[in-house]
Amino acid sequence: MTRDEMILISVDDHIIEPRDLFEQHLPTRWAGRAPRLVYDRERKAETWSWEWGSSFQSFINAVVTLPNEEWGFDPGTQAEIRPGCYDVQHRVRDMDANGVLASLCFPSFPGMAGGFFAKCDDRDLALACVRAYNDWHIDQWCAAAPGRFIPNPISPLWDAKAAADEVRRVARKGATAITFTEDPEAFGLPSMHSGFYDPFFKACADEGVVVAIHIGSAAQGFPGRESEPLHVRYTMPTWNSLPCAANLLWSHLLRDFPPLKIALSEGGTSWIPGFLDRMERHYHVQKWARPDLGGRTPTEVFRQHFLACFISDPSGLLLRDRVGIDNIAYEVDYPHSDCTFPDSADELWGCIVEARCTDEEIAKITHENAMRWFRYDAFGKVPRDQATVGALKARASDVDLRTRSKAAYKAEWEAVNGPVG
Repeated sequence: MTRDEMILISVDDHIIEPRDLFEQHLPTRWAGRAPRLVYDRERKAETWSWEWGSSFQSFINAVVTLPNEEWGFDPGTQAEIRPGCYDVQHRVRDMDANGVLASLCFPSFPGMAGGFFAKCDDRDLALACVRAYNDWHIDQWCAAAPGRFIPNPISPLWDAKAAADEVRRVARKGATAITFTEDPEAFGLPSMHSGFYDPFFKACADEGVVVAIHIGSAAQGFPGRESEPLHVRYTMPTWNSLPCAANLLWSHLLRDFPPLKIALSEGGTSWIPGFLDRMERHYHVQKWARPDLGGRTPTEVFRQHFLACFISDPSGLLLRDRVGIDNIAYEVDYPHSDCTFPDSADELWGCIVEARCTDEEIAKITHENAMRWFRYDAFGKVPRDQATVGALKARASDVDLRTRSKAAYKAEWEAVNGPVG
């Protein structure tokens, strides 16, 4: 296999939500009460705001094709970012230019697991907004390009029954994934060990919906103290998947709901061999603690229930047999600063060559595992020979991939839409 013959599915990208998101999907009863994108003239910045507060991550780290000196956590306005961040037609063109066939996208301003809505005391309004968001995500964003997206709606974290109902509702609309948080207790909600969330997890197991848990989904912001260097707070969140995986592995959930599947999004893979070594040591040595995994070993539980997702993880590919070759999937992380756009295929191919992966292993890592775990038909809309890195890039040779400043993007946006604010 060559680089251009690969077929890439990214199981973790991000949407920067467009300003008209709620216009068509929120019932008239709630008119005027949905979050809206508000411009602050003093700060010269836009923020998603409503009566229950504002989101701190309206355009979280959406820096693709901006010059490195302009990178930061959050551009100020939607006009200053690449259109592929918020416009689905531009996104598909960027996917083509990057050689990516399909994408599973997480939210931005609501938080990776929809925690923004959990802060609303009016639970009826919050639930209406969650449903409106999901309808927009499935019926507009994903439906705009059939076969190019794997729907990934959000769940109402504060109400397990409502969350279960939403799982079943979005499953009927074609969703095969739904977001959840690493740690509900970070939102002041019950522990996943309490049994509170059993209806939600049961619904996911019943419907074959993967629970997608993204790093940084436990609370707003990166973990750590303000006194710590920025580098600490940016490099550590990847390992948030480790305690999350441990909690789930030792919980009753995987025993009680055997079909349940968990995707550890942007969690990487290189930590998993050591994690499993420790889990196995505990299971076989610490008999006094009476570890109960339903007759399975920790490695068997992991292989049955967890999908590990990576952007660039050379050590993880070298240890792929210890992770489980059927438990690894690829991700791009568009449009964040950690992503590999527009050179994803090149960077991934370098790791694959270094790890000496076979053609069978390459196929599993790049697309077959994602297809199986998310029940995604990669070639239902796009024939296989047109789904490769080479074919997709060839039809997008006109896409502008130049580095451009915020000011340049803003000028183009204002020429069409008028002044920001």
